[in-house]
Amino acid sequence: MESHRAHVGLFRRILNSTSIQQTIQNSYVIIIILMILAPVVSLSFSWFQTVRYDRMITNVNRTNRVNQIVQMDITNELWDIVAGNKTFSEGEQYEIIDDINNRLQQIKLNTGVTESRQLLEVTGRAMNTLSQYVDRLGLQMEHHFLVTENEKILDEIRGVTELVSDILQDFIVLEIELAAETNEQIKSTAVLLSILQILLVLVVMLFAIHTQKSVSRRINNPIKELEKLSNEIAAGNLDARAEKPHVEELDTLTENLNTMARKIHELIDINIQEQKNLQKSEMRALQAQISPHFLYNTLDTIVWLAEGHQHDQVISVTRNFSNFFRASLNRGKEWVTVRDEFEHISNYLTIQKIRYRDILDYSIDYDTTMDNEPMLKLLLQPLVENALYHGIKNKRGRGTLMVKGWQEAQFLCFQVEDNGIGMTASKLEQIRSQIQADLESSQINDVYGLYNVNKRLSLYYTNFTQLEITSTYGEGTKVLFKLPKRENHV
Repeated sequence: MESHRAHVGLFRRILNSTSIQQTIQNSYVIIIILMILAPVVSLSFSWFQTVRYDRMITNVNRTNRVNQIVQMDITNELWDIVAGNKTFSEGEQYEIIDDINNRLQQIKLNTGVTESRQLLEVTGRAMNTLSQYVDRLGLQMEHHFLVTENEKILDEIRGVTELVSDILQDFIVLEIELAAETNEQIKSTAVLLSILQILLVLVVMLFAIHTQKSVSRRINNPIKELEKLSNEIAAGNLDARAEKPHVEELDTLTENLNTMARKIHELIDINIQEQKNLQKSEMRALQAQISPHFLYNTLDTIVWLAEGHQHDQVISVTRNFSNFFRASLNRGKEWVTVRDEFEHISNYLTIQKIRYRDILDYSIDYDTTMDNEPMLKLLLQPLVENALYHGIKNKRGRGTLMVKGWQEAQFLCFQVEDNGIGMTASKLEQIRSQIQADLESSQINDVYGLYNVNKRLSLYYTNFTQLEITSTYGEGTKVLFKLPKRENHV
């Protein structure tokens, strides 16, 4: 209180000075001090927050890159080794692990938050576990273990990489939360700096009343616009922009805020598109993995038909087999006509009918007015395969598989139905849950076909285009999906 009274008394003595020149000089000194103080505080705060914010963004970018390496490079390299594309000694798995550890160490050196450092330490321990699994894989391959044993270790390695990825995602989320806290601090300090500038204006107004309106209009209004812009950005409206106030001190700030909002918007759009492209690429890779059992079994069928001198059936199976793979490849195109998709199913079931003639009957029935409608390829075949191997084969006696297609308003409807073993209510609920989740490779086996189709439906159509599965144990299963019609035809 005494200090406040002393400062008030000092201002009164300065303003009531008998010397106009001295009053002006003293006022100029106060104004200069205030004008210097505000930029110094602002620059100091901006520099400190910029360094802190830059460190967080750098950590997020680096961690995101490490996460990509963990998810893709390690498992791909080890898969090539297990698949026999290269030997263990030729692989670069240890170089990749060392690169990840070095990157994690750099991120840790750039991290000052205890919780974030703890997450990185947990990640380091997980990487040590990963190295141990890689060592075990090397020993198994050196002693010529069975491929299935090597694949088990590979599944364990994938599980560890998923764990590492989850921890890194937690680290990224934590860093983003810290960045959000920093943003709140920036806004709070911006309010204080605004108050400081308003006080400065009030002091200046004591000596320049005639400039009051113009100064208020040129400073207060732009500040309100910038405050409004910052609130819009904080609320998530990245399309918000502020007009240049034509005030030298605020033009650059306004331009930078507009640029920041635009760049954030662009980066978010790019990241979303990259994630979609990545998922589509993963789906294409999964789609390309035609079941080797089907390939081997079909070739075996052709052999025993030829040995039995059943030449007509050899020709039929071979022709259908060729047409099946021609439709699967489709010259790299993702879209086919409904007619082509049903012809693809017909080729597949013709082959399977010869192999499973004692247990399989099938029917294909669809509205031929749909023939030229475009649809994503290879949606029905995985469902038919799933119905055959998990429904009819597990049933005693003969089974029937029915594939249907019809139109409802602006939708193309498809259904695969079997009278196989069916599923219990709990098993059905588990299947529905699994095909909606992001699964590890070890969990995909039983629901691979359903998962693949459901994922591709949501990626290429909408999130609401999904499989509808109904089943009763001992009676059979129905799988239905509806596709919105596309304007452009294949």
